[in-house]
Amino acid sequence: MKFILDKQIKHCTKDIIKYIKIVTIALLIIVSIIFIKYKPVCSVSILGEQIGYISNKNQLEQKIQEYTKKENVAYIQTLAVPEYKFSFIKNNEEIDENNVFNKIKAQIKITYQYYAVTIDGNQKAVVKTLDEAEKLVNEAKKEYKNNECVNIGINKVYTKNQEEYKVENIEIAKKEVTKELEKIEKASVNGVYLEQKPITGVITSRFGERERIRSHAHTGLDIAAPYGTKIKASASGTIVWAGYKGSYGNLIITNCGNGVEIYYGHCSKIYVKKGQKVKAGEVIGQVGSTGNSTGNHLHFEIRVNKIRVNPQNYIYK
Repeated sequence: MKFILDKQIKHCTKDIIKYIKIVTIALLIIVSIIFIKYKPVCSVSILGEQIGYISNKNQLEQKIQEYTKKENVAYIQTLAVPEYKFSFIKNNEEIDENNVFNKIKAQIKITYQYYAVTIDGNQKAVVKTLDEAEKLVNEAKKEYKNNECVNIGINKVYTKNQEEYKVENIEIAKKEVTKELEKIEKASVNGVYLEQKPITGVITSRFGERERIRSHAHTGLDIAAPYGTKIKASASGTIVWAGYKGSYGNLIITNCGNGVEIYYGHCSKIYVKKGQKVKAGEVIGQVGSTGNSTGNHLHFEIRVNKIRVNPQNYIYK
């Protein structure tokens, strides 16, 4: 009985091995056919939507990491995470890995951080690092004679578009800052920066000129412009006069500090009042022909410690 049982087991074992061989050969044939017609790939999806195929998941993820490791990255926001799945496609079907990468990249929002050197709040140069910005500011404050009258500072700036700011190396940035400070210094009266022309017009009478209409040398500039042209404050300061004053007609006087006063004469309208603080560029009145005037114009006069100076040494050059 044992002999018969052993014989049956051996026979079954042979049959099993035979079937395994057949199945293995069949599987090899199927796999060979698959690999002849198809190739293994990685299917990539975003939010359940297939965006394409790639040949190597690790290579793609490394490329994404390299993309996010740029300079001056402040933070990264990922809108959607890609999903990967093993798959087969026909051998003649192309894999557009760049297209897949670009679609994944579109889901990554990178915010960059730079440092802007500012003068009186206006951005003048943008550099990559805080050290560069601090070096520029310290050198500018040291070299600029009237730095106490100009606010030189640093602002952090953020952008998702690297083309938004012209980021410069420190040498070029220094030239830009120095150029602006030299411009300010040339347009400064006793440390007060005349950053705004009050009006655009034609100079009809210059400082110191003598004419038949007056018995003394001209104390300022006469700038002709159409009636009602808006007059802007040339420098920030406090209004110390806003009303009618003899031959000046309707007159505005601003005290800009450091003994500097600016006169705006012959106005048709006055928009400010005594004691009011104004900033450079703020509209304070309109051109007219009030007082001792032969036509619509602005009388623009600058006094330093009560002494009249030529405005063209600083503005309207």
